[in-house]
Amino acid sequence: MKQILQNLKTGETLLVEVPSPSAKAGYLKIKTNLSLISAGTEGMLVGFGKSGYLDKARQQPEKVAQVINKISTDGLKATVDTVMTRLDEPQPLGYSNVGVVIEVGDGVDGYSVGDRVVSNGRHAEIVNVPHQLCAKIPDSVSDEMAAFTVVSSIGLQGVRLAQPTIGETIVVFGLGLIGLLTAQVLKANGCRVLGFDVSDERVEMARGFGIEASNIGQGGDPVSIAMAFSDGVGVDAVIITASTKDDSIISSAAQMARKRGRIVLVGVVGLKLNRADFYEKELSFQVSCSYGPGRYDSFYEEEGNDYPIGFVRWTEQRNFYAILNMMDKGQLVIDPLVSLRVPIEKAASAYDKLVSGNVVTIIMNYPDTVEFDTNTINLSSPNVDSGYSEPSIPKVGVIGAGNFTKARLLPALKKSKAMLHTIASAQGVSSASGGSKYGFKYNTNDLDTIWNNDEIDTVFVTTRHNLHAKLVSKALQSNKNIFVEKPLCLTKSELDDIRSSYYERRDLSGIRIMVGFNRRFAPLVKKMKLKLKDRAEPLSIIYTINAGYIPADHWTQDIDIGGGRIIGEACHFIDLMQYLVGRPIVSVFSLAMGGVGETGASSDKMTINLEFEDGSHGAVHYFANGSKTFPKERVEVFSEGRVFQLDNFRKLNISGDKLSRRFDISHFKPNLSGQDKGHEAGFIAFLNSILKGEDCPISFEEIENTMRATFAAVESAKEGKQKKIPS
Repeated sequence: MKQILQNLKTGETLLVEVPSPSAKAGYLKIKTNLSLISAGTEGMLVGFGKSGYLDKARQQPEKVAQVINKISTDGLKATVDTVMTRLDEPQPLGYSNVGVVIEVGDGVDGYSVGDRVVSNGRHAEIVNVPHQLCAKIPDSVSDEMAAFTVVSSIGLQGVRLAQPTIGETIVVFGLGLIGLLTAQVLKANGCRVLGFDVSDERVEMARGFGIEASNIGQGGDPVSIAMAFSDGVGVDAVIITASTKDDSIISSAAQMARKRGRIVLVGVVGLKLNRADFYEKELSFQVSCSYGPGRYDSFYEEEGNDYPIGFVRWTEQRNFYAILNMMDKGQLVIDPLVSLRVPIEKAASAYDKLVSGNVVTIIMNYPDTVEFDTNTINLSSPNVDSGYSEPSIPKVGVIGAGNFTKARLLPALKKSKAMLHTIASAQGVSSASGGSKYGFKYNTNDLDTIWNNDEIDTVFVTTRHNLHAKLVSKALQSNKNIFVEKPLCLTKSELDDIRSSYYERRDLSGIRIMVGFNRRFAPLVKKMKLKLKDRAEPLSIIYTINAGYIPADHWTQDIDIGGGRIIGEACHFIDLMQYLVGRPIVSVFSLAMGGVGETGASSDKMTINLEFEDGSHGAVHYFANGSKTFPKERVEVFSEGRVFQLDNFRKLNISGDKLSRRFDISHFKPNLSGQDKGHEAGFIAFLNSILKGEDCPISFEEIENTMRATFAAVESAKEGKQKKIPS
């Protein structure tokens, strides 16, 4: 199917072939009839993409500060690579979709195949949307009118926060698409409405809807006009739907509002407030969030849980239905807002007009017939077929196409001797660009395409953590070598199942399993390991991780999805200690901030003490309460009168080795001045072991020991006692 994407690096609008989505539980699969392109939100995004790097930086000063911090800790090259990867990731466009339900996911009630629905789906021939973000369209409402439901709900939510009553005077600042719709909603609510804009065309359009409006770009004073409109007492509320960095709008809004008036921000404006303006009048100021309650809440949107109507009267879906009801009663005028109608094949030219022309909205039409179940797309990469005559060369499938995959894994695979066969992602969108760029033959969202293909003998998994164990087990059942990013799994029972399956399959087919414990492959770590190879005494190791704050609602913090940060990430550091010592971990004692029993897997501030078989011991200090300006990782190894200090994988200092010595990453990679955490070397080592028929670079025994120690760390912190690791 066809879908519209936008490249933020170049500003190019792309019409690409991607796999058709499958109907997930809680979702509706919808064949699109038409979708709406908004000059506001989408116009800003396209304009950002077409701007130069300097302009991009000016538009996002907070991101510039993050980049500067990252350069100081990770190095210039690593930072530039990260930024460019993010910018080069095509973004799906669109959030106003009208179509017909072609499949209803499990657990969805109230919808049937054939229903006409509006949703916040993308610009694509087929979309898969959570049912809480869909609404059935009344028979009297046309597809074109219904396409304005979602964007109208943005204005409606601003109106709800303003709490207007019949007869009140309300100012709408900014008469773009959302402003014009907001003004109509207010008028239907019995309010006297005054609109301000700097465009004659928008002002005239508002007047055509029966809204009093003024062009303040021609020297008019909005405060004086509003005071006259309100008979000198000040307006009851101001709803700001403009987009500008100027602080004058918020200042004018405060000056024109009556005592205890309300100001609601729907758009984006400068927010340098004058305290006196707000203090003396006791004004209220509130920022409106999108379509309403439920937005950006995975509990509501993704999991499909509604809010009780007695506590949350107007959720985003109920706002959709309120707008559709207004349309059904003829209270919203839509037709003058449509500037252009185009087929999806002319999407690129439509977006060009969006940026350069005086456009409010564009309606995009879709073909009547489309393939519903095309789950795999041929990317026509010629480099795959030529290698199939060499059976020893790994034929690779990749599951997962996020930022890490594109920044680290795919460039390494491109350099390797492996044949890149199929790349898969949940929706097939993120894998489309990566698959084409790096030479894969197929792009799919159907994992059976990988499992059932006998040509593919090696699979890389870079999905969210909760899928790792299932995918590893499936790879083993399919007799395929498997490389999975950390962690291997989230529970001890999953580890036991993988262990049983691995040993059974290994003896039959010799398949390999490896986890992405990349740090042991870093050049400076290899140097340290070499210096320690002849030691006769146990090691003492301190590993400090300045992990940084991550919000509690981030997926990595969700125990069921990410496993928490200790299981999800700290396993990395435990593995590196095991590698440096060269002996298994035999016991663990941990202490998490919050005390015994208070925290476990959910902790992100923990000290993990490890005891090794040879008497070595180590302390992993995993802290999320530090400064971003401090390097993320530091390893200190004490051994036989020597101290090794590895600073964020950029520098290695050795003290006491005859003469103190210092190495930095440029000793090993002259063109690299930043970090090398061993990602590429780890991927290549795994592929080479397959190519040469050698043992896996990390034995399963080491992987199992690391994971059991990680689980024990969580248990120890929770129970307050030492945990032994079974051999």
